[in-house]
Formats: sequence, structure tokens, C-alpha cells
Amino acid sequence: MDSSLLSTATAETFNGNAAEQIAPPMQPPGTDMTGICFRDQLWINSYPLDRNYVFDYFALSPFYDITCNNETLRRRSIHPLDHSHLSKMTGLEYVISDATEPNLFVFRKQKRDGPERVTPMLTYYILDGTIYQAPQLCSVFAARVGRAVYNISKAFSVAASKLETIRQVDAESEKKEASEPKPASETVDLKEMKRVDVILTSLYRKLPPAPPPPPFPEGYVSQEALGEKEELGTQGGESQQPQIDPIIEQGPAKRIKF
Repeated sequence: MDSSLLSTATAETFNGNAAEQIAPPMQPPGTDMTGICFRDQLWINSYPLDRNYVFDYFALSPFYDITCNNETLRRRSIHPLDHSHLSKMTGLEYVISDATEPNLFVFRKQKRDGPERVTPMLTYYILDGTIYQAPQLCSVFAARVGRAVYNISKAFSVAASKLETIRQVDAESEKKEASEPKPASETVDLKEMKRVDVILTSLYRKLPPAPPPPPFPEGYVSQEALGEKEELGTQGGESQQPQIDPIIEQGPAKRIKF
């Protein structure tokens, strides 16, 4: 066999084997994975679920980002949750924020920019061996508001179906009111008002003036004059008897007998 053909065949075989041996790069997990969960019953039956092994169990789930600093520590044979090493690194990392062994473990994914500067990103929890992603606060608010709006709209539709008779009665009353003739509103004519004022003024000028009041009889004193005299008498210290009105005290008029 020709050596050139042998070398070409060997190169093609080598390239094919290399392509099969190199695994494709893993994609980082998505931001919203609340619709899925992960559970490996075989692993749970083989290893205890505690702080020493729980991270290895979490690394099997699709929520795990292989580019995190914890994976770097695992490759160095260092515990992936060792805070003394994680605080010296920058980038993505996972930490246990809360735990109630062996039923509940809460993981927080965060971005570290320094020893004391971290930015929380996502939260995951392991409940009785099943791994979930905790929903974000904005998603919780959106779901609650959507549910409240749905319930309110449903309540309004039920109320509207039960109030159809009232609407019919209102419509009939409106039609009846519309059919009844309404009295025309009287409009005020300014020219007519001015004309009436001119007529009244001219009549007032043509009429003679009112006659003066008749004189009082002799001995009659008005009530105003009596009041003034009483005030003067009180100020002088002498009490005077009230004068008798001659008009009132004349008694009944004598009638002529026929």
C-alpha cells in the first residue's frame, strides 16, 4: 500500500476519534428555570445528603453552572464551598445561605467582585432531595396580580349576569321618561324686561305724590317721645308715671239712639 494513502487514512481516523472524544462545551443554565426540577434517587440512596456531599449532588442538576469558581476548587481537590478560597476569587459562585439537614438546603448564586462585594443573582433550594429554582420577586408579584385581576373580572361577570333584570328596568324607565313631553323652559327676554321697567317708571311719574300723614290729636304723645322722656327721667332720678294715650283711653264711642 502506498505510504501517502496510509498516512491520509490514519489522519482521517485520528480526526474522527478526536471529535468523538472531545465533549461539546456545556451551555450555562438559563435565568428562568422555575418550570423544571431535578432528582436523582440513585445518588440519594448511595450517599448521605449533608453539607459535605450536597454540593456534589447539586452539581449533577441542570441548574449548575460549570464555569463557576466552585468548579475550579473541585478540580484542585479543594472543597467547593470553602469560603476562605472563594473570597479570594472573582466571578460566579454558589454558597449555602441556609440549611436544615437533611431536608432543606438553600443555595444562592452570586457574582463576586471582591472579598466583601457580592451581587446575588438567583436562589435554588433542595427540598427532600428534589432541586428547584426559587422564583424571582417580580415573577411572584406578576403572578399574584394576574390572579387577582382574573378573580376580579370573574366576579364582575357573575355580578353582571345577575343584574340583567335591573338593567332592563332602568332601560324601560329611561324610555318612558324620554317618551313623556317635557315642559318647555321659559326664556327671559331682556328687551321685554326693559320695556316693562320703562312703563312702570312713566306711570310713577304721572301719579301725584302721596299725601302727608294726618296730624296727631291734641294731647297725643308718640311712643318714641315717651321713650325719650322715660330715659331722661331715669337719668334725672325722678320716676314719672306713664302718660295715658288719649286715643286709646277714650273708651267706647257713644252711639246715637234713634
